[in-house]
Amino acid sequence: MTPRRELTVLVAADLISNLGSRISVVAIPWLVLETTGSPAKMGAVAAAEMLPYLLSSALGTPWADRVGLRRTSILADAGSAALMVAVALTPWLGFGALLVLVAVVGALRGVGDRVKHVMFRPAAEAAGVRLIRLTSVYDGLGRLVTLLGAGLGGLLVWWFGVTGALLIDAASFAVCALLVGLLVRPPAAPEGPAAPEGYLRALAGGFRHLGRDRMLLTMLLVISALNMAVNASVAVYIPLWVADVLHGPAGLGLVLGAFSAGALLGNLLFTAYGPRLPAYLTFAVGAALGGAPRLLVLALSEELAVVLAVTFASGIGIAAVNPLLGVAIYERVPAALQTRVIGLAGSLAFAGLPLGALLGGWSVTAFGLVPALLVMAAFCLVVTVLPMLPGLRPTQSPDGRIPKSPDPSAACTDVTGSRRHPRRDAASTPAVHDPRGPG
Repeated sequence: MTPRRELTVLVAADLISNLGSRISVVAIPWLVLETTGSPAKMGAVAAAEMLPYLLSSALGTPWADRVGLRRTSILADAGSAALMVAVALTPWLGFGALLVLVAVVGALRGVGDRVKHVMFRPAAEAAGVRLIRLTSVYDGLGRLVTLLGAGLGGLLVWWFGVTGALLIDAASFAVCALLVGLLVRPPAAPEGPAAPEGYLRALAGGFRHLGRDRMLLTMLLVISALNMAVNASVAVYIPLWVADVLHGPAGLGLVLGAFSAGALLGNLLFTAYGPRLPAYLTFAVGAALGGAPRLLVLALSEELAVVLAVTFASGIGIAAVNPLLGVAIYERVPAALQTRVIGLAGSLAFAGLPLGALLGGWSVTAFGLVPALLVMAAFCLVVTVLPMLPGLRPTQSPDGRIPKSPDPSAACTDVTGSRRHPRRDAASTPAVHDPRGPG
């Protein structure tokens, strides 16, 4: 199999795995509702999956380095498949068993997702694919999977019942494990340190590197804040605005769909034109457009058409953020640390999701919908200005690309996707490379 086909299979396996996760987001709460009738238990199951997911994304990666990235990916997906079959049987096992099973699945998914993302870079380099294009295409496809997955989950529950939907979900994870096991052999995968490190020392190395990289840490904090605002909007603000202004649920899908449609269009535009844009400035502008405007329009307008237009434009802006963060991580983190740093980065970025839903509900209860929207919009505006502050803005090359990490330990790839050797580059005038090419 050619390197390009291997890369395609790896990305497809990751998207199939994500699709299975989206199906379970619908099917498992429905299983709880059918078997217990308790909304509180539905929330407990969701929390039981999310918390281990976040923890394993950060804390499980040193073990993944030892076991091997490809092997960890296969084991995580195979284990998820087996456990989802067990989840389908939980009406006979009881609610306590369901909580335990869902927590283990969440832990497997966290580390499994992270290692696939680490495998993207060597596979892309072998295939000759520019990093910026792959991160953008992957982000767009991921949004499409998210958009379709929930609907597909509902249809599967309707067509086959909740047990059948969960078994199909298990099959999706099994397919992912088979694809990676049989068809993916990414060359030059990032290797761990020459001598095996202890777990705590290995984990501390990832924390240390991320803590020293102010630019990367700033980008991650911005995305975490945006995730918090987005989840507050989806869970609380938008449904309340639709109920108060439109007096019915019909507009809810339109508002949420407008953002998704804008993000998909933005991904297409960014894939085509992103390599020509100044990377860090594009990140800052995209984050600013994707956060505060969609909150402000809900606070200041009762016109559905205006809300849809601004929300659509915010979706276009947000499309540049994730791909550029992905490229920055691949370019600024040494290969030996990428598994750990990508895991920590994922946990930090996703940490805003559960907090957003809690803050959204609390802020509306405390202040009312419009003041809550204005406060959250002001918060987003402040956070998205951070990347451009003098102390946090990196010194950029004349073409505006994100600079490399000062770590001189290994050859690295610049944001354009061209290979550079630190010793040779240090002795010469930095070259301006043409366009680039995961996230």
